Amino acid sequence: MSAKNTAIQKSRYTEGSIGLHVLQLSSVMIVGFLAMTLGSLIELYYIGQIGTSALAAVAFMFPLTMALNAFTRGIGVGASTLIAQAMGQSDQQRTSEIVTHCYLLVAALTVLIAFALSLSSEFILAALGASGEVLNLSTQYSRIWLLGFPAMGLAMVSNGLIRAYGNPTFPGYIMTIAPVIQVLVGPVLIFGWFDMTPMGLNGAGWAFVIGGSAQLALAAYWYFVQASLVHRSMKQFGSNCRQILEVGLPAAATNLIQPVSLGLVTYLLAGFGNEVIAGFGIASRIESVVGMVVIGISTSVVPLVGQNWSAGLVERVNHSLRICYVGCLSWGATAAVIMWFGADFFVAGINEDAAVMTVAVAFLHIVPLSIGFMGMMTVATHGFNALRRPVPALWLSIARLVLVYLPLALIGRALFGYIGVFWATAIANLILGVISAAWLKRLITTLARSQAIKPI
Repeated sequence: MSAKNTAIQKSRYTEGSIGLHVLQLSSVMIVGFLAMTLGSLIELYYIGQIGTSALAAVAFMFPLTMALNAFTRGIGVGASTLIAQAMGQSDQQRTSEIVTHCYLLVAALTVLIAFALSLSSEFILAALGASGEVLNLSTQYSRIWLLGFPAMGLAMVSNGLIRAYGNPTFPGYIMTIAPVIQVLVGPVLIFGWFDMTPMGLNGAGWAFVIGGSAQLALAAYWYFVQASLVHRSMKQFGSNCRQILEVGLPAAATNLIQPVSLGLVTYLLAGFGNEVIAGFGIASRIESVVGMVVIGISTSVVPLVGQNWSAGLVERVNHSLRICYVGCLSWGATAAVIMWFGADFFVAGINEDAAVMTVAVAFLHIVPLSIGFMGMMTVATHGFNALRRPVPALWLSIARLVLVYLPLALIGRALFGYIGVFWATAIANLILGVISAAWLKRLITTLARSQAIKPI
């Protein structure tokens, strides 16, 4: 094993300050997530210059892109939990085996999904409420975007694998390169700079494909060169895929609840017109910028909880979760204030249409109030997965959608229009954030007692 590999292998989280580990793991991911969301926001500004129809077309596509991202992240979580356990037990051969087999599994799945969706995207977008010119624009954009999905999916899974392996820094490079490329290349393709033919919304799709390819190149460099984790045997491929999917599929299903909820919101808002859809699309992108901070905090849970639980350090597991909860709630309060006072400024920077601005500003005055609680639920979800108990997280996500959000959204839409739909999102986040944290704490206590694990 090379000196470089040895250095990375020793970077584990069963010793040292948990607060510093959370800060180190979270800060890199927050920077990466912010780069992604800010890049997406700048891209949305470019698209806003095309017109409201283009904005609406991207908004209809957004639930589909989120669903695909959620699915690949879930499969990656299944592998990351195994890697965290292997690293906690210093099993390097097992680690390389899991990483290699996970890449093969994800490559096959993403290619098949991209092909199937390229044939059915028009039907799906129409089912979400897109029609006419908006449907045509969204369909064309989706088919180009799907060409880059396998590369992006492999790169996204790599982030979790690399972090579980003990390297918190390299994923930041992978996450940052795509938005930089999209910001720089996007306007060239969209508006036809440097004597190129303007491609409009399709140009944004091709910029994504180029950015995803660059991400995959960096992930391949880590796998083949920096970590040298190539495992040539396929002997345990079937068994490893089964173990990855045992957690990965429930985790993917849990992650899919959010884009399903987003698709439901889009459907509920479609009847109010393209201006409302465009306003919602802009606001949800802006909200995702500040929301990515709590997502970044939650990503530290799998390596911290996975390694410490595998080593029998229950108190470090609980302490890790407490720090993450406090971080989410603290940032949630800060983000709500920022959005309350800055909503008009942020929205006007993308689109100044009065009707669009009214919707977007209303969203940003309501939904960010619950960002901290949404972060708590995300932290708890990662905690369940790190313990390889993904089913409670799945049930909580289903309950949020079916038992809490949907009834509130339907009632709110009937009584208050699109404002009621926004309030339903905020209330659902608050309720499930509290319940998720309480359920995870109870599970940890029960498992520790049944396995006779002593707090250390």
